[in-house]
Amino acid sequence: MASPVYELSDAYIDRLAQLDPGYATALGIPGSDHLMTDFSPAGHEAQEALNRQTLAKLNSLDTSSDADRLAAGVLRNSLEMSEREFAAGEHLRAIRVLAGSVDYARSVFDLMPTETAEHWQTIAQRMSRVPQAFAGMRESWRLGMQRATVAPLRQVLAVADMLESWAGSESAPGFFATLAERGALVKGAPQSELRAAANDAARALSETAEFLRKEYAPVADPRNGVGEERHALARQRYMGMHVDADDAYEWGLEEVRRLDAELARCAKGINPNASLDEVRRQLDSDPAHAIEGEENLRQWLQDLMDQAMHFLISNNHFDIPASIQKIEAKISPPGGAAAQYYMSPSEDLSRPGSTWYPANGRTRFPLWSEPTTAYHEGVPGHHLQIGMAVVNREQLSRFQRNEFVSGHGEGWALYAERLMDDLGFLDRPEYRLGYLYAQAFRAARVVVDIGMHCEKKIPATWGWHSGEAWTPELALEFLSARSSNDEAFNRSEIDRYLGWPAQAISYKLGERVWLQLRDEAKARHGAAFDIRAWHTYALNLGNLGLELFSREMARF
Repeated sequence: MASPVYELSDAYIDRLAQLDPGYATALGIPGSDHLMTDFSPAGHEAQEALNRQTLAKLNSLDTSSDADRLAAGVLRNSLEMSEREFAAGEHLRAIRVLAGSVDYARSVFDLMPTETAEHWQTIAQRMSRVPQAFAGMRESWRLGMQRATVAPLRQVLAVADMLESWAGSESAPGFFATLAERGALVKGAPQSELRAAANDAARALSETAEFLRKEYAPVADPRNGVGEERHALARQRYMGMHVDADDAYEWGLEEVRRLDAELARCAKGINPNASLDEVRRQLDSDPAHAIEGEENLRQWLQDLMDQAMHFLISNNHFDIPASIQKIEAKISPPGGAAAQYYMSPSEDLSRPGSTWYPANGRTRFPLWSEPTTAYHEGVPGHHLQIGMAVVNREQLSRFQRNEFVSGHGEGWALYAERLMDDLGFLDRPEYRLGYLYAQAFRAARVVVDIGMHCEKKIPATWGWHSGEAWTPELALEFLSARSSNDEAFNRSEIDRYLGWPAQAISYKLGERVWLQLRDEAKARHGAAFDIRAWHTYALNLGNLGLELFSREMARF
């Protein structure tokens, strides 16, 4: 029999899924796939009321058992953070290129099944409600405007661009028009309804873009960063622990220095007569290091993850349940953010976990930097971590199985890249260079994210723009020197960091916590330390804030 804490956790998920159909679709909870999430002030207030009531109930329950202590701690941390964010009005200015209301409303369609006429009927019904969803967003944003709780201008304009791309034009069909035409391949699909809904949805996107440009932009926050107060709140959200901005900034700079030197050494091993930039350009332009065509890339990524899965299972590095041994590589729709991402399996595992690669119109893809990202997003990164939580129904509450604190999750995924390097999967010099670029890129993100949002100066000892304040232009230059990606991607990343404060720091700072905890466990156990057992213990805790995670790992 479930304890009151677990029952409350289950009830919270059920009620949240009712209030947020997008969340229900992500979890695979049936019954509301034809609906859109309510992004209006009333919709946000309904979720806040649920959070407040659940927190009050949770604080009245007995949490003396080990399982209840952990389950209550995870739920409490999330509810308290949501309450703080609501009080700060963050829901009224969630205008950002990634992980904002706009991206959330579109990406839910990526998760919907498309095999039958009934599936397409559900898609048509949900699509017909897109205009209402975007009207709710505009209502919330207008309330934020009235309260002077507004998003940065840079994000507003970037989101308007994104909306216009998804809306499409006569010469370039948009997201919903393209989706609707896929229904024509399925016998009995309601094609006229799909096309009508797609037209209305595209019109709603265009209207929202126009609203952002004409009404919102004139009153948007002219600053690029959000300031120390908002950034401190975001650091607590994405790390689940207190992070001192000065300490993290200084550590990030030193880590960048260390990785710069390692990158240079690795590049010399590839071509001793070339600079790092020349080696990178060589790898980007050499056909021997590239693949042609989206489908060929997708299959290559699928094979890469399948091989990693087989190795980790057959060599007994992880105990991976059969139910999550399948992961799908997919190409993401054009027009969104430039970074690859992962989508978790449904609760019942009928929809497997998937990685999504943004081709964004490209047809030729250099491969040297892709393996490390595939291990991060797929196996043993997000898919193993999140998949293990989904299947761990006996030990974790329903909320624990579906929680994601970025410092824990992204920290594990970056740690997973390091693990695959340790296991020899990145021994090829060009693959290892890609791994080092990924590490340096994440370290640089700690610097530029904190630097821009918390208004830090570039240290006098750095020897590059010494003493200057960070700007998006300087951040782009700093980041591009440590990126294996093209300029368009790097520009997209700057918009991402400025719109999603503190999320970018969670990768490297999260990995730092994972490594510290492993070192502490090694020191405690000495020669008896079992890395497989340590990984199993850690992953069986589910995803949780790093302060709580550190306390629990001290019990290993």
